[in-house]
Amino acid sequence: MRVVLQRSFAAKVEVDGEITGQIDKGLVLLVGITHQDTEKDVKYLAEKVANLRLFEDEHGKMNRSIFEIGGSILSVSQFTLYGDTRKGRRPNFTDAAKPEQAKPLWELFNKELRLLNLKVETGVFGAMMNVSLINDGPVTLIVESK
Repeated sequence: MRVVLQRSFAAKVEVDGEITGQIDKGLVLLVGITHQDTEKDVKYLAEKVANLRLFEDEHGKMNRSIFEIGGSILSVSQFTLYGDTRKGRRPNFTDAAKPEQAKPLWELFNKELRLLNLKVETGVFGAMMNVSLINDGPVTLIVESK
C-alpha cells in the first residue's frame, strides 16, 4: 500500500461538479493499493499517517501530529500510484489491485482513520475526480506499508 501525503491549508475533491469532500488545514492522502495488500497494511498505514509529526510547533519544527493541530484528512483513491513507467511510453497498471479488492481496503483505511478520531473526507472510488489543494510548505511524503 502506498500513500502520497501532502500537507495542506485547504483542499477539496469534486465529482461531476459537486464537492464530495472538503477540508481546511490537514492532510491530503492519495491512496494506492496493490495486490498483496491486506488489512494489516491498512491498519499500519492508518496508524502511521495519524501519528506522523508533520506540523510545525511554536519553534517552526515539525513536531506536531494532525491530532495536535485539530486537522482533517482528505482521502482520495489513486490506482495510478502503482503505474509502472519503466518500459515504453504508456504506464502499465498491472501492479494496482483490481477494484473489487482495492475499494474495500480503501474504505477500511478511511474507517481506521475515523476510529482514531480523525475527521476524514473522501473522493469517490473509481470516479473521475478534480482535486484542488493549497500546499502547506510544500510538505509531500510517500509512505508505504512494505
